[in-house]
Amino acid sequence: MPDPRLTTLPAPARARLLARFGPAVDAWCEALPEQVAGLAERWGVEPLAAGGGGTSRVFRCRRRADERAVWLKVTPDPQVAAEEAEALAGWERTASVAGLLAADPGAGALLLDGVEPGTPVRGQEWEPAQVAALLRELRESGPDQAPGEGSALRPLAHRVGLLFGLALRRAGPDGPDAEIRLRRARAQALELAASAPGAGLVHGDLHAANVLRGPGGRLVAIDPRPAWGDPDFDAVDWALEGVSTPEALRERTALLAGLVPGLDADRVHAWAHALGALLAAPAARAGHDDARTRFLLGLGG
Repeated sequence: MPDPRLTTLPAPARARLLARFGPAVDAWCEALPEQVAGLAERWGVEPLAAGGGGTSRVFRCRRRADERAVWLKVTPDPQVAAEEAEALAGWERTASVAGLLAADPGAGALLLDGVEPGTPVRGQEWEPAQVAALLRELRESGPDQAPGEGSALRPLAHRVGLLFGLALRRAGPDGPDAEIRLRRARAQALELAASAPGAGLVHGDLHAANVLRGPGGRLVAIDPRPAWGDPDFDAVDWALEGVSTPEALRERTALLAGLVPGLDADRVHAWAHALGALLAAPAARAGHDDARTRFLLGLGG
């Protein structure tokens, strides 16, 4: 039986889930220790540490059979688990995405292979060639046919709508300028999602915090919020990372396009303009007025 102090949700983690899913998630939070105990027994793992973001709780575990490091991920939303499980299965041919060991989407539960050394790229220097290799792998190793009947994956437009919907909700009644900016940007993003010349499996949340350093320095993607649509969407965070001038953005998009076959520099540039206000929203809400925040806010025109 896992230590209840490990599996009981701390107040900040519960607050993030409540903000995302609403008061109905309270019952799930209360039942989490029992659920984790049952999953740990079923999948033969021992939880050692806990963390998580706004949609799930993640437990670093030791697999009893071989002492291997694995991750147990549990979400109150079965759809989120089903989407991630389907995407990870779609990328099973590549070592550039964390491996799926077991899944029970109905219970909102996934068991994921560990990544060693598993250092997050966020806050570290990274080489465009390494990021390009990851983007190539995602594009080339995913399924080449659109999801069929019964697929959990939804169009990229749905993902775009969800992201902007959450941002608009957080803008609140005291942010009319932010709301106008976000609504204008959402229209641009939805138009891009609808006009893609080709479609594939999209990670949907491919920023530096969701990329780890794996064996041999290979970059490994984790925590997809997947969709089916324009694969150029996944390059946007990397096109904008550390960039604060139009010239630097053009240079970065051209560099990535030159390294990733099929990547369209003009579309990545257009996605950056459509998503800049969204990416800047947290800093703007916090009152930041630095050059990068101003640059991102200005991308939407």
